[in-house]
Amino acid sequence: MFTDACQRYSALTAFSCEGARISFGALEQQSNCFAAWLLRESTLEPGDRVAIQLPNLLQYPIVALGVIKAGMVIVNINPLYTAGETEHQLRDSGARALIVLEDVLKVTGRILPGSAVDRVIVTGADDLHPWHLRMAWRLRHLFSRNQARDIRFSGKTTLKKVLRRGAELLKQQGGTYCLPDEDQPEDEARLGLIQYTGGTTGTAKGAMLTHDNLIANLQQIDDVIDARLPPPGSIVVAPLPFYHIYAFTLNLLYSVYRGYHSVLVPDPRNTDRLVKTIKRQPVHGLVGVNTLYQVLCKHPEFQKLDFSHLQVCTSGGMALSLSTARRWEKLTGCKILEGYGLTETSPLVASGRYHDYQEGRIGKSTRWTDIRIVDEDGRDVETGQAGEILVRGPQVMVGYWRQPEETRAVLEPDGWLHTGDIGLLDADGYLTVVDRIKDMILVSGFNVYPAEIEDHVVRHPDIREAAAIGIPHEEGEYVKLFVISDNPELTEEEIIQFCRQGLTAYKVPRKIEFRASLPRSNVGKVLKRQLREDQVA
Repeated sequence: MFTDACQRYSALTAFSCEGARISFGALEQQSNCFAAWLLRESTLEPGDRVAIQLPNLLQYPIVALGVIKAGMVIVNINPLYTAGETEHQLRDSGARALIVLEDVLKVTGRILPGSAVDRVIVTGADDLHPWHLRMAWRLRHLFSRNQARDIRFSGKTTLKKVLRRGAELLKQQGGTYCLPDEDQPEDEARLGLIQYTGGTTGTAKGAMLTHDNLIANLQQIDDVIDARLPPPGSIVVAPLPFYHIYAFTLNLLYSVYRGYHSVLVPDPRNTDRLVKTIKRQPVHGLVGVNTLYQVLCKHPEFQKLDFSHLQVCTSGGMALSLSTARRWEKLTGCKILEGYGLTETSPLVASGRYHDYQEGRIGKSTRWTDIRIVDEDGRDVETGQAGEILVRGPQVMVGYWRQPEETRAVLEPDGWLHTGDIGLLDADGYLTVVDRIKDMILVSGFNVYPAEIEDHVVRHPDIREAAAIGIPHEEGEYVKLFVISDNPELTEEEIIQFCRQGLTAYKVPRKIEFRASLPRSNVGKVLKRQLREDQVA
């Protein structure tokens, strides 16, 4: 798929970052160089795991495509991780190589001796930029090129050297890299990605996603976007990190598959910089999450932009609030398609479509995908009733890496995946996701879904964001609400009174805590597990 896309769109821009660009033709050539080095110079073999610990830079698509072309397996690691979090994923995956940003290596380097890694490839953030852009980058970011030099590791080299050597190897081989042997074990040959879950349920587990899973999901995304599919060369902004499955599939795999120009954003938390990036070119698509859309809607410079080219906006990774969806459509004229999915499903399971858009509902399942709603005993519930969402389809993982018991706990022999999410299907087959099972609060014997409380609370004009959790007490649990407000004079009693206007009495929070921020995952999802642990502590 990659080879076909890169040859078909050879002259078009594939990715750009901070002014630097790489065409599809150059992407094909550079990823071939990396694949050639992996297969002929690194001592790694097809089926070996290669960890990538990079933000959204031009280096990422080059090395990711090179790993896949070499028949090896990508292991995505968040560059913001602590040494302990990185160590878990390196050891668990058994990765033999690591591609890492140089200023991240000062943290990661400490745990390398205890891992299986014997090849470390270091890159600077501006390594693939022309010289004049490198100077501007360094002045703006104040990068020190000496940060990785003190890390001693026998197998350490730089990405620049690897690509130069790979080019020499390609020349020796007549311009082609060595394809993996056909007689390697089928499971190893099919595995393309070990994608670790966000860790919101405890120790992160590696979902094994095959080439079949990923290709199927690209075709399912095609079916969702359908008539609104932008033509090749269209510009899509990529503010979410590639090391998360949502952006990996949408902004890396799908953008290459469809010949789009992905504008990479290394640090989406810098909203001013993000708005300037969007302002530079006509944007046809945006892949975001609820919090990102909220922040952009409130940014005064973003509100002045021209949105006449915007065709497709998608939201995933967390629930899209109705207020955010409406405000975005009013500002830009473009509806947000909310998708539902999991790391374990590559990720898309269900999504809205533009031709039958249903406000406040996810939409129907993607093609080839079955959804069931079951009760605690695994029996199908009546239409319109809530229960656990089960999913079966070609995008569902083959299991968790080296975790057979964890796999059996969620994946049935006939292919049904237990998602741990509560949802319901209406008579037309539209899915509504209510909440996570583990987040449900039991108040006086009644099931209370935090998402319902949060959706009501954020309608208050002074409340920017809210998160509800259950606090244990002698009668079960009561609701505690964490609030981020722009009004310092807003009181706890005012919020409780507002809740009483739209919520049944047992759903009304008993306690309110004002906060300046909430703990978040790498795509902005609120980590309620951490909030609960904080309360226990």
